[in-house]
Amino acid sequence: MSDDSSTKPPMLVLLESLAFYRNVRIGFVAGAALAILLYLVRALELFGPVIDTREYPLFGPDVWFLLLAFVLAATFGLLIAIGLTIAAAVRGARDVSPD
Repeated sequence: MSDDSSTKPPMLVLLESLAFYRNVRIGFVAGAALAILLYLVRALELFGPVIDTREYPLFGPDVWFLLLAFVLAATFGLLIAIGLTIAAAVRGARDVSPD
């Protein structure tokens, strides 16, 4: 019987044991959902009309809010992924029995 984990780099084994890739997917889906929701609230004026008298350079306000929604999705997704990974590491540390 061959041990496949001996051929993998140690960092990859650590990331797999913490379910890092699953956590990243969950985080970025949650971040994208939040960003889309907030962008739609702003773009469709779901809470009433937005009174905006400012001048925007280069693009209209919708492009700037779309860029902000992207930044929000990436940041929120990363925070969720980090939180889930830390929770997995704490659970893994508690499961190790002291020998």
